[in-house]
Amino acid sequence: MKIILFSPQCPPRLQFIANFISIEISNSSCVITGNTNEYINEDAIKINYSSAPLAGNEIWIPPRELLFQNEIHPQPIECFFWDDLKIFYKTDGDIPFDIFAASFYLLSRYEEYLPFEPDRYGRFPHTASLAFRENFLQQPLINLWIEKLIVHIKQKFSAYTYPAKKFQFTPTYDIDIAYAYRHQPFIHMAGGLVKSIGKPRTFFERTNVLLGKNKDPFDIYDWLHDLHQAYQLDPVYFFLIADKKGRYDKNITPKKIAMQHLIHQHEQKYHIGIHPSWRSNGNEYMLQKEIERLSKITGRPVLHSRQHYLCMDMPHTYRKLVHQGIEHDYSMGYGASNGFRASVAGSFYWYDLLLEKQENLCIHPFCFMDTTCFYNQNYTTGMAEEELQQYCTIVKSVNGCLDTVFHNHFLAEQKRWLPWRKMYADFISRNF
Repeated sequence: MKIILFSPQCPPRLQFIANFISIEISNSSCVITGNTNEYINEDAIKINYSSAPLAGNEIWIPPRELLFQNEIHPQPIECFFWDDLKIFYKTDGDIPFDIFAASFYLLSRYEEYLPFEPDRYGRFPHTASLAFRENFLQQPLINLWIEKLIVHIKQKFSAYTYPAKKFQFTPTYDIDIAYAYRHQPFIHMAGGLVKSIGKPRTFFERTNVLLGKNKDPFDIYDWLHDLHQAYQLDPVYFFLIADKKGRYDKNITPKKIAMQHLIHQHEQKYHIGIHPSWRSNGNEYMLQKEIERLSKITGRPVLHSRQHYLCMDMPHTYRKLVHQGIEHDYSMGYGASNGFRASVAGSFYWYDLLLEKQENLCIHPFCFMDTTCFYNQNYTTGMAEEELQQYCTIVKSVNGCLDTVFHNHFLAEQKRWLPWRKMYADFISRNF
């Protein structure tokens, strides 16, 4: 059953968010009209987004100002509850808030265009977000709002049938350091051996790998492939292929045949993408070269990306990706806290607030990353597994998309990482 939305005006912001919500409700975009007769006479789900009711069989949502503005400025937001869910932009319509304006504010990442104090990596910090301040960062709030809106639609329109949606799980991996010991420059291998002399376990592990007696501990790719095959998973791998090593760019050089072979192996089985280096974050020419390098290795255009260290600067980072032909980005998450950065469990197209237009860049948010648990939240593997399970459960409840981020070295067969390897395998076997 299609949706018709009445609004005296049809600005780009309203078109964007109305289509997003309509697809979630009816699996099709909505018709927006300012013609009262067309609206009243249409046999459809009617949503009235104006200042006064028009018909008895409609969902009336009085609008707030946000979607009719064309500038960016601090928003006067006051949160309150709709049953057990936080909401804002209060109104007196059939539901108690402007779900279109509130969803747009969160989905567009409006607050990230406003002045903020960046973290040590120059990123928008989770502590500056409305979701953190109002304690809903751990909820896919937009999905939960839409579920409650659907209840009202069912009450008003008996012919409405909710389209079948399925929970999806997409495991993703950042390959920042493909191998711990092998394929490194000679000076690094020699220096590593010298440094490990006082650490017998590390020295013998490193020596046995370099002599070809043991497998490199970060080479967990066959194990992951078997896991994906067993549970029919479709992962995405992101490869860091900087031309030079640096403080934050530590992968082996893409000039190595072994690195090229590793990329080829994964490109033949899965989706792969670029993991733009730290040095390329403010340099589009360098970004272009890294994308071209990956494309040359695979023989295919590069369409997927995730920012290294999740470094993003709205809207400039996404504009660069669009300019370089990237169609899918997986950076929408926080580095210092797990949760739903855009308050949604599912993909959406990026809306450029400065240009007031939707771009052809599909955003795939993630809610869980291993390094965040370990380095920032100081979680044990038990605590991390509990958090991951909570996210899985709530995303399943709204038939959303659960995207996770793991790094190959967190799944290594080393004493330090074996509990994480087991936790991840147990999580997948239990849920899929």
